[in-house]
Amino acid sequence: MTLPMTVPDPALPRRVQIYEVGPRDGLQNEAGIVPTEVKREFIERLVAAGLRTVEATSFVHPAWVPQLADAEKLVAQLTLSGPASLPVLVPNERGLDRALAAGVRHVAVFASATETFARKNLNSTLDSQFAMFEPVVVRAREAGLDVRAYVSMCFGDPWEGSVPVDQVVTTGKRLLDMGATQLSIGDTIGVGTPGHVATICDAFAGVGVGVGSGELAMHFHDTYGQALSNALAAIQNGIVCLDASAGGLGGCPYAESATGNLATEDLVWMLTGLGIEHGVDLQSLVDTSVWMAGVLGKEPASAVVRALRS
Repeated sequence: MTLPMTVPDPALPRRVQIYEVGPRDGLQNEAGIVPTEVKREFIERLVAAGLRTVEATSFVHPAWVPQLADAEKLVAQLTLSGPASLPVLVPNERGLDRALAAGVRHVAVFASATETFARKNLNSTLDSQFAMFEPVVVRAREAGLDVRAYVSMCFGDPWEGSVPVDQVVTTGKRLLDMGATQLSIGDTIGVGTPGHVATICDAFAGVGVGVGSGELAMHFHDTYGQALSNALAAIQNGIVCLDASAGGLGGCPYAESATGNLATEDLVWMLTGLGIEHGVDLQSLVDTSVWMAGVLGKEPASAVVRALRS
């Protein structure tokens, strides 16, 4: 018996890109240090399962995120010219220098939609953060790299509460105008709901951002169990790129209430049922997440992984 049964909806996109963040956003939140060789195998298994964008690591200062202190060593072991794009996060120009020296072709910067999170996470202000990102984006684009820009705290902030939609749009639009090739809108603490997702999509479309072109992506956390319903709302509103993490790994070290990311397997199950192409072999992905959960000594957060594991 093959499940889920496919029931296509002609109003939805034919294909959705999954931007896998498990090796970076997932593993950076683990208490222990995962060996470089395990990280490499994790990435290789994700690529073998059909994922074509796998965020590998971050060139952040080791004192900030010690779990990713082996960025150069890891990237040196990866096949950067293979079938998948392997982006890395770069927090500043020093991080970009390291990424360029490592030969990567796709980088990401990480901005904030709120004043408090900008201070706590970036040691900056909501407005002055752009002066930090602009030379990174401009130099990366001049070097021929794709540049993704994440925006955190777009649906709510643990210190400030509700975040005005126009503030989110202004932040994101400035990053795109700076030269970012893709914008990922993050529900960092997992408080968003489907109507909120639709409102943000409409607001970005209203200022000319290509919601259905892949220029706009969404990044959901599952703190309140809303990640999958929010992903469906995003697709229904034209989004064709969604961030997800194998097994539901992840959280946010700067927001204590944040739990794991949208699980890649749960997203794949839903996309399959909707007849939306994604290119991922679900059982191979489940096997990978079961293996990684064993390495980490924890139960997978993904409901689909728990249902399908051997």
